[in-house]
Amino acid sequence: MSVIDGLNAPNTIAPTSASIGSQALDQRAFLRLLTTQMTTQDPFNPVDNTQMVAQMAQFSSVAGIAEMNQSLKTLISNLTGSGRLSDASNWIGRSMLTKSDVITPLADGAYAGELELPSAADQVSISFVNAEGATVHSMELGAQEAGAAAFMWNGKNEAGQVVADGPLRVVVTARAGTTNLNPTIATWTPIAGLQSPAAGGEARLVTGLGLKKPEDAIRIA
Repeated sequence: MSVIDGLNAPNTIAPTSASIGSQALDQRAFLRLLTTQMTTQDPFNPVDNTQMVAQMAQFSSVAGIAEMNQSLKTLISNLTGSGRLSDASNWIGRSMLTKSDVITPLADGAYAGELELPSAADQVSISFVNAEGATVHSMELGAQEAGAAAFMWNGKNEAGQVVADGPLRVVVTARAGTTNLNPTIATWTPIAGLQSPAAGGEARLVTGLGLKKPEDAIRIA
Protein backbone atom coordinates (compact mmCIF):
# COMPACT_ATOMS: atom_id res chain seq x y z
CA MET A 1 0.00 0.00 0.00
CA SER A 2 1.34 3.44 -0.88
CA VAL A 3 2.31 5.83 1.91
CA ILE A 4 1.13 8.85 -0.07
CA ASP A 5 -2.58 9.65 -0.25
CA GLY A 6 -4.20 9.93 -3.68
CA LEU A 7 -3.98 13.40 -5.19
CA ASN A 8 -7.64 13.39 -6.15
CA ALA A 9 -10.12 11.43 -4.01
CA PRO A 10 -12.85 9.69 -6.06
CA ASN A 11 -16.09 11.67 -6.24
CA THR A 12 -19.45 10.08 -5.56
CA ILE A 13 -21.30 13.04 -7.14
CA ALA A 14 -20.36 14.65 -10.44
CA PRO A 15 -18.87 18.11 -9.82
CA THR A 16 -20.95 21.12 -10.76
CA SER A 17 -19.85 24.64 -11.63
CA ALA A 18 -20.40 25.60 -7.99
CA SER A 19 -18.16 22.85 -6.60
CA ILE A 20 -15.36 22.69 -9.16
CA GLY A 21 -13.50 25.53 -7.53
CA SER A 22 -12.79 23.47 -4.41
CA GLN A 23 -11.75 20.30 -6.25
CA ALA A 24 -8.90 19.35 -8.55
CA LEU A 25 -9.78 19.24 -12.24
CA ASP A 26 -9.06 16.12 -14.22
CA GLN A 27 -8.53 16.11 -17.98
CA ARG A 28 -12.16 15.36 -18.74
CA ALA A 29 -13.42 18.24 -16.61
CA PHE A 30 -10.89 20.63 -18.19
CA LEU A 31 -11.92 19.68 -21.71
CA ARG A 32 -15.60 20.08 -20.77
CA LEU A 33 -14.96 23.58 -19.50
CA LEU A 34 -12.86 24.43 -22.54
CA THR A 35 -15.58 23.19 -24.90
CA THR A 36 -18.23 25.13 -23.01
CA GLN A 37 -16.09 28.24 -23.16
CA MET A 38 -15.67 27.92 -26.94
CA THR A 39 -19.35 27.22 -27.66
CA THR A 40 -20.69 30.04 -25.48
CA GLN A 41 -18.18 32.75 -26.35
CA ASP A 42 -19.30 36.03 -27.86
CA PRO A 43 -18.81 35.67 -31.66
CA PHE A 44 -18.02 39.40 -31.84
CA ASN A 45 -15.43 39.10 -29.06
CA PRO A 46 -13.98 35.57 -29.21
CA VAL A 47 -11.42 34.19 -26.79
CA ASP A 48 -7.91 35.18 -27.73
CA ASN A 49 -5.93 32.25 -29.19
CA THR A 50 -2.95 33.15 -27.02
CA GLN A 51 -5.06 32.84 -23.87
CA MET A 52 -6.43 29.47 -24.98
CA VAL A 53 -2.95 28.08 -25.69
CA ALA A 54 -1.76 29.38 -22.32
CA GLN A 55 -4.64 27.61 -20.57
CA MET A 56 -3.84 24.33 -22.32
CA ALA A 57 -0.14 24.65 -21.53
CA GLN A 58 -0.90 25.31 -17.88
CA PHE A 59 -3.12 22.25 -17.68
CA SER A 60 -0.44 20.11 -19.38
CA SER A 61 2.08 21.23 -16.74
CA VAL A 62 -0.32 20.30 -13.94
CA ALA A 63 -1.02 16.91 -15.56
CA GLY A 64 2.73 16.28 -15.86
CA ILE A 65 3.23 17.05 -12.17
CA ALA A 66 0.40 14.65 -11.30
CA GLU A 67 2.05 11.88 -13.32
CA MET A 68 5.38 12.55 -11.63
CA ASN A 69 3.71 12.35 -8.22
CA GLN A 70 2.19 9.01 -9.21
CA SER A 71 5.64 7.71 -10.18
CA LEU A 72 7.02 8.89 -6.84
CA LYS A 73 4.18 7.09 -5.05
CA THR A 74 5.14 3.85 -6.80
CA LEU A 75 8.83 4.32 -5.99
CA ILE A 76 8.17 5.04 -2.31
CA SER A 77 5.81 2.06 -2.11
CA ASN A 78 8.54 -0.23 -3.45
CA LEU A 79 11.09 1.16 -1.01
CA THR A 80 8.88 1.09 2.10
CA GLY A 81 6.24 -1.59 1.43
CA SER A 82 6.33 -5.35 1.87
CA GLY A 83 8.57 -5.67 -1.20
CA ARG A 84 11.00 -2.92 -0.16
CA LEU A 85 14.47 -3.27 -1.63
CA SER A 86 16.32 -2.08 1.46
CA ASP A 87 15.23 -5.02 3.64
CA ALA A 88 15.13 -7.73 0.97
CA SER A 89 18.66 -6.93 -0.21
CA ASN A 90 19.95 -7.93 3.24
CA TRP A 91 18.67 -11.46 2.60
CA ILE A 92 21.06 -12.17 -0.27
CA GLY A 93 23.38 -15.05 0.64
CA ARG A 94 20.96 -16.37 3.27
CA SER A 95 18.23 -19.02 3.04
CA MET A 96 14.46 -18.79 3.29
CA LEU A 97 11.87 -21.32 4.38
CA THR A 98 8.94 -21.23 1.99
CA LYS A 99 5.91 -23.39 1.31
CA SER A 100 6.88 -25.90 -1.40
CA ASP A 101 7.14 -29.64 -2.00
CA VAL A 102 10.26 -29.06 -4.12
CA ILE A 103 13.57 -28.86 -2.30
CA THR A 104 16.94 -27.50 -3.44
CA PRO A 105 20.41 -27.97 -1.94
CA LEU A 106 21.78 -25.36 0.43
CA ALA A 107 25.32 -23.97 0.32
CA ASP A 108 26.74 -27.10 1.99
CA GLY A 109 24.78 -29.47 -0.27
CA ALA A 110 22.27 -30.39 2.44
CA TYR A 111 18.50 -30.52 1.98
CA ALA A 112 16.30 -29.21 4.79
CA GLY A 113 12.65 -28.47 5.34
CA GLU A 114 9.77 -28.53 7.74
CA LEU A 115 6.41 -30.31 7.96
CA GLU A 116 3.30 -28.90 9.60
CA LEU A 117 1.20 -31.82 10.83
CA PRO A 118 -2.53 -31.13 11.36
CA SER A 119 -2.62 -33.73 14.16
CA ALA A 120 -0.35 -36.22 15.90
CA ALA A 121 1.03 -38.98 13.67
CA ASP A 122 2.07 -42.52 14.60
CA GLN A 123 4.54 -42.70 11.73
CA VAL A 124 6.05 -40.12 9.38
CA SER A 125 8.38 -40.95 6.49
CA ILE A 126 9.95 -38.75 3.82
CA SER A 127 11.21 -39.65 0.36
CA PHE A 128 13.32 -37.47 -1.94
CA VAL A 129 12.47 -38.08 -5.60
CA ASN A 130 14.50 -36.86 -8.58
CA ALA A 131 13.28 -35.59 -11.96
CA GLU A 132 13.22 -39.15 -13.35
CA GLY A 133 10.86 -40.29 -10.61
CA ALA A 134 13.49 -42.34 -8.75
CA THR A 135 13.77 -42.16 -4.98
CA VAL A 136 17.31 -41.10 -4.10
CA HIS A 137 16.86 -41.10 -0.33
CA SER A 138 14.29 -42.00 2.30
CA MET A 139 14.14 -41.21 5.98
CA GLU A 140 11.91 -42.09 8.91
CA LEU A 141 10.82 -39.46 11.42
CA GLY A 142 8.81 -41.88 13.53
CA ALA A 143 5.94 -40.64 15.68
CA GLN A 144 5.40 -36.88 15.68
CA GLU A 145 3.19 -34.51 17.61
CA ALA A 146 0.88 -32.09 15.84
CA GLY A 147 2.65 -29.00 14.57
CA ALA A 148 6.06 -28.39 13.07
CA ALA A 149 8.54 -31.20 12.45
CA ALA A 150 11.92 -30.35 10.91
CA PHE A 151 13.90 -32.68 8.64
CA MET A 152 17.34 -32.56 6.99
CA TRP A 153 19.49 -34.75 4.71
CA ASN A 154 23.12 -34.09 3.79
CA GLY A 155 22.60 -35.15 0.17
CA LYS A 156 24.96 -38.14 0.48
CA ASN A 157 24.63 -41.90 0.73
CA GLU A 158 26.05 -44.06 3.52
CA ALA A 159 29.44 -44.12 1.77
CA GLY A 160 29.60 -40.33 1.88
CA GLN A 161 29.08 -39.92 -1.85
CA VAL A 162 26.89 -37.10 -3.15
CA VAL A 163 23.86 -38.68 -4.80
CA ALA A 164 21.85 -35.55 -5.54
CA ASP A 165 22.89 -32.05 -6.58
CA GLY A 166 19.69 -30.50 -7.86
CA PRO A 167 16.03 -29.93 -7.06
CA LEU A 168 14.12 -32.89 -5.67
CA ARG A 169 10.49 -33.51 -4.87
CA VAL A 170 9.54 -34.19 -1.25
CA VAL A 171 7.01 -36.98 -0.75
CA VAL A 172 5.64 -37.34 2.78
CA THR A 173 3.70 -40.24 4.19
CA ALA A 174 2.07 -39.53 7.56
CA ARG A 175 -0.44 -41.80 9.28
CA ALA A 176 -2.41 -41.76 12.48
CA GLY A 177 -3.65 -45.32 12.83
CA THR A 178 -5.28 -46.07 9.47
CA THR A 179 -5.84 -42.40 8.67
CA ASN A 180 -3.56 -40.69 6.18
CA LEU A 181 -2.62 -37.16 7.19
CA ASN A 182 -1.92 -34.32 4.78
CA PRO A 183 0.86 -32.21 6.24
CA THR A 184 1.95 -28.87 4.79
CA ILE A 185 5.49 -29.01 3.36
CA ALA A 186 7.96 -26.12 3.47
CA THR A 187 11.56 -26.27 2.27
CA TRP A 188 14.67 -24.18 2.72
CA THR A 189 16.18 -22.63 -0.40
CA PRO A 190 19.16 -20.27 -0.83
CA ILE A 191 18.65 -16.64 -1.83
CA ALA A 192 21.07 -15.80 -4.62
CA GLY A 193 19.97 -12.29 -5.52
CA LEU A 194 17.28 -9.68 -5.84
CA GLN A 195 15.36 -8.72 -8.95
CA SER A 196 14.47 -5.04 -9.02
CA PRO A 197 10.76 -4.36 -9.57
CA ALA A 198 9.39 -3.17 -12.87
CA ALA A 199 7.16 -0.10 -12.89
CA GLY A 200 4.30 -0.72 -10.50
CA GLY A 201 5.66 -4.13 -9.51
CA GLU A 202 7.40 -5.61 -6.50
CA ALA A 203 10.91 -6.81 -5.80
CA ARG A 204 11.48 -10.54 -6.26
CA LEU A 205 13.98 -12.79 -4.52
CA VAL A 206 16.06 -14.98 -6.82
CA THR A 207 16.09 -18.42 -5.15
CA GLY A 208 16.75 -22.03 -6.00
CA LEU A 209 12.98 -22.38 -6.39
CA GLY A 210 12.73 -19.46 -8.81
CA LEU A 211 11.51 -15.93 -8.18
CA LYS A 212 9.77 -15.47 -4.84
CA LYS A 213 8.08 -12.54 -3.15
CA PRO A 214 9.62 -11.41 0.16
CA GLU A 215 6.33 -12.22 1.88
CA ASP A 216 6.64 -15.85 0.72
CA ALA A 217 9.37 -16.31 3.32
CA ILE A 218 8.16 -18.10 6.43
CA ARG A 219 11.57 -17.64 8.07
CA ILE A 220 15.01 -16.39 7.08
CA ALA A 221 18.22 -18.03 8.31
